[in-house]
Amino acid sequence: MLWFDPADPSSPGAAVSVQGDRVHDECGVVGVYSKGEDVARITFFGLFALQHRGQESAGIATGDGKVIRLRTSMGLITQSFQEDNLERLTGYVGIGHTRYSTTGSSQAKNAQPIISNGPNVRLALGHNGNVVNAKELKEELLGWGCTFTSTNDSEIVAHLISNAPATTWEDRIAYAMRRLRGAYSLVVMTKDTLLGIRDPLGVRPLCIGKLNDGWVIASETCALDHIGATFVREIEPGEAVMVDENGLRSIYQREPRQARASCVFEHIYFARPDSVLDGRLVYSNRMAMGAELAREHPVEADMVIGVPDSALAAAVGYSQESGIPYGEGLVKNRYVGRTFISPDQRLRDLGVRTKLNPLPQLIKGKRLVVVDDSIVRGTTTPHVVQLLHQGGAKEIHLRICAPPIIHPCHLGIDMATHKELLAANKSVEEIRTMVQADSLGYLSHEGLVRAVGLERNRICMACFTGDHPIPVQLEMDKLALEV
Repeated sequence: MLWFDPADPSSPGAAVSVQGDRVHDECGVVGVYSKGEDVARITFFGLFALQHRGQESAGIATGDGKVIRLRTSMGLITQSFQEDNLERLTGYVGIGHTRYSTTGSSQAKNAQPIISNGPNVRLALGHNGNVVNAKELKEELLGWGCTFTSTNDSEIVAHLISNAPATTWEDRIAYAMRRLRGAYSLVVMTKDTLLGIRDPLGVRPLCIGKLNDGWVIASETCALDHIGATFVREIEPGEAVMVDENGLRSIYQREPRQARASCVFEHIYFARPDSVLDGRLVYSNRMAMGAELAREHPVEADMVIGVPDSALAAAVGYSQESGIPYGEGLVKNRYVGRTFISPDQRLRDLGVRTKLNPLPQLIKGKRLVVVDDSIVRGTTTPHVVQLLHQGGAKEIHLRICAPPIIHPCHLGIDMATHKELLAANKSVEEIRTMVQADSLGYLSHEGLVRAVGLERNRICMACFTGDHPIPVQLEMDKLALEV
């Protein structure tokens, strides 16, 4: 846990779960500028709405025009902040961060926001994404005399901006965008100013909302809804916006690119179904994925069910398109992964039972279409199929909203290495046999593009195709900056 309050002489300054078969995004970010409001509390509830984007650590920084105050802690946002913590985070500008690690291990020193002191600016930064040239940039920054207290790429981004050879924000951002390669949606603050910055590819989402006389920047629109802000627009790829006493304005826009690389997995899995991405409601896109699956992989069955929670909308879409009734066959324990207490061996042996439980009275003797969002390593899917068989299902026909994942991601998803990816090493029929399903159908590339409703050159599908939007020569190590 970290408290930093330069206005408080007692502040210590820099004192300082088993993953299933799922892909993980790095984090969620929120920024708030609003005089006369309880900015720390607003930031807290914005992060609460983005908890699905990261559960390892959380943090909030605030500024009152004089100093920046910061608190970070391991765990969920509700575990990290109590009333007295928020009361100490005074000010009218604030940023917040909730983290899942894709670069750097899960430990307190890697929690965000991160403070960076440059020759002309002191800032706090929260980052969602992954910088692929982080190691070489760190070596350069060490040569500049920068010191590092974490092992993540976000501190590299913070130091690069604060130490940029520039005196204006426009020039700092232009310099950083010329040097950074990869994905970065950023909230940045000084003691009196808020900025939102999105990389030129637009890999991770970032949007703007209006809150009374103030402004909000957030990873997803669901965070705006939770705090009563009104969605204004998305921050454009390659754009930086600033909020200060003069209001909100765009201060930098890199030359527009013909191609964008919005991550398609935001639509499949990461984003909350009630968020709007690229002008489209995520829930509707997932229903469209299910409908596409029904057209591409029809089957005779008695009931369609979804694997909770991200595949439920797709299951509804499959049901509506196929005419097969929709039902619930699995119940999810919604508190799985929200404890630091490891299970003993007996509980470990129960495997997926700690996450999902079947409803035998509803599925017994039925032919089931089971819709899921993806298969990554293949560690969970066989257990799901086994659970449903144990519950009395007669047949199980798996339908997957994502095409086969055959390449790791380098832009902010902790997905697995090439040798761990099931579809990179087995055929569809081999996977069907391994998971013991009666049939297996993946959504096609074309079907996914139709469901998302965006032009193909606006989305990144590198994990399915290997066509990365920026060159990556070697498979990246999540812990490369630990040494």
